[in-house]
Amino acid sequence: MSDNDDIVTIGSAAGAWGDTILSTPQLLASGRCDYIIYEGLAEITMGILTRQQLKDPSRGYATDIIHTIADHLGAYAEQGIKVITNAGGINPQAAAQLIRDAAAEAGLDISVASIAGDDLAGRLDELRALELTEMTDGGPLPEQPVSLNAYLGAHPIAAALDAGADVVVTGRGADSALVLGPLIHEFGWAHDDWDRLSQGSLAGHLLECGPQSTGGLFTDWESFDSWADIGYPLVECHADGGFVLTKPDGTGGLVTPATAAEQLLYEIGDPTTYLLPDVTCDWTHVSLTQVGDDRVEITGARGRPAPPTLKACAQVLDGYKARTTLFVLGRNADRKAHRLADDILARSRTIFEHLGAEDFREFDVEVLGAEATYGANSRVGDSREVTLKIGMSHDDERALRKILRDPPSFGLAVPGSSAGGAVPRPTPRMLLRSYLVPRELLPATVEIDGKHVEVDELPVALATGPGERPQILPVEAAAADAPTVTLPLIAIAHGRSGDKGIDANIGIRARHPDFLPVIRHSVTAERVAEHLTHLLDGGVDRYDLPGLDAINLHLHDALGGGGIASLRIDPQGKAFAQQLLDLPIDVPTSWLDHDAIADIPEVTAARG
Repeated sequence: MSDNDDIVTIGSAAGAWGDTILSTPQLLASGRCDYIIYEGLAEITMGILTRQQLKDPSRGYATDIIHTIADHLGAYAEQGIKVITNAGGINPQAAAQLIRDAAAEAGLDISVASIAGDDLAGRLDELRALELTEMTDGGPLPEQPVSLNAYLGAHPIAAALDAGADVVVTGRGADSALVLGPLIHEFGWAHDDWDRLSQGSLAGHLLECGPQSTGGLFTDWESFDSWADIGYPLVECHADGGFVLTKPDGTGGLVTPATAAEQLLYEIGDPTTYLLPDVTCDWTHVSLTQVGDDRVEITGARGRPAPPTLKACAQVLDGYKARTTLFVLGRNADRKAHRLADDILARSRTIFEHLGAEDFREFDVEVLGAEATYGANSRVGDSREVTLKIGMSHDDERALRKILRDPPSFGLAVPGSSAGGAVPRPTPRMLLRSYLVPRELLPATVEIDGKHVEVDELPVALATGPGERPQILPVEAAAADAPTVTLPLIAIAHGRSGDKGIDANIGIRARHPDFLPVIRHSVTAERVAEHLTHLLDGGVDRYDLPGLDAINLHLHDALGGGGIASLRIDPQGKAFAQQLLDLPIDVPTSWLDHDAIADIPEVTAARG
């Protein structure tokens, strides 16, 4: 636990369902945590858990996280650590009971709380009467969604802790609320203490994806020795909202303003108006200061009133999908792979005719090894070994299953080809649909060991946000002074990307404030749309974050239907930043000797 009574230290042991089993022992060994959080609910996870519960009513939670917590109850108790997790999924009560049973078996006196109220699947008629419309296309609520869950906030978690809970198991909620809840409990922040609530939410944002803030996904991945023993993040939080991001001593990875900034920019959309259940966040003037080895102080988050609605996401069955891969080797492998894909499509249509089935809804071809994801920006000529990936979707599972029995014969089509593993099976294709529900219709239910707990929810009268968007005064854009040299954007910037429904987000941060005017001049929304046109079905918005020397790019309809429906090899846009960092940029020749420029081959070559 923290040695300073004025500091609350929170560690993150899971950034996703399936995160490593090594994180919990690492954080426990540090001896520094007052709280440990486990985040396990990606957008796709809710549909998976719902299908599990349909087969077995006792299921519906992220089993590996819940079992990890159960296995370490003694260690938490010994150190006085409290645990918060959203791994309860759609059945937090059952998950909480499993932990209670484990505690009883171990002879431990531990109070376990469950939080519900997010599951709206049983309230469709009530919600349909409100004539809710989908946030992207304006469509109505689906007739029969696989799941429908609202994002709850931090106050139910705080209420559970106020009532003495040692472990809190929630369902769907804002990921950052796993951190904000303990901070509200510890520091007594008021419902309308918007700046502190924004700071606490930012602390949660930097923890929610585990080691992504301590070197994971970092642009300069070669700047530290190994990811294998990467340190899981800690935040040391103060009552005024300020906090330090760090990691356990002696672990891998690194914590710098750059690693923190990349994660701050991750999946936030408009940084002036990042909507959460408890606060509308403005992170455009956040300050990151290195205050020691692997220690970054973070201040400057601003807040405004929370919105009057909460976001609810539905998973909707939309046919079936499958993916098959084949290896193609030898001369002209790229051309052979495309020829093979054309022939597979033709043969499949013949099979459909025999079955009396309709054509594919989608037939998506990508040739790995030929830079298929780069579109016209590919630099590969004639590759001699590639992997052909074909993604397909269809309304009829039976028809798709018939097609998937045919791949062994594809190995006879072109020289040097072979099947890439076991015969795949069709899986349900899920669409994500998002709606805004009045918050007064979404009271949370908190129970501790069978007893009901009252929740001091945010009063509806205070939820008047987001209000008018703040005006930002960015650094003025400027073309590079002559003489210039053309370098890839990565020479002067870091970047990170991710998904938000069917949209993608790319954050770009200047390696030095000197570089920002040229970045703003060169990396315009129009140029980004042109560079990534092969990925986009919508437009691009650009936002400024002057406090971080950064810009944020929101790419609309850029994922082929979104992470849970897309047939692409990069369905969540994780590599979009890597593509954009290859964008050619004219920079002053004098920058070749700038201390902050990246040490990459193009810079070395330009120096002569």
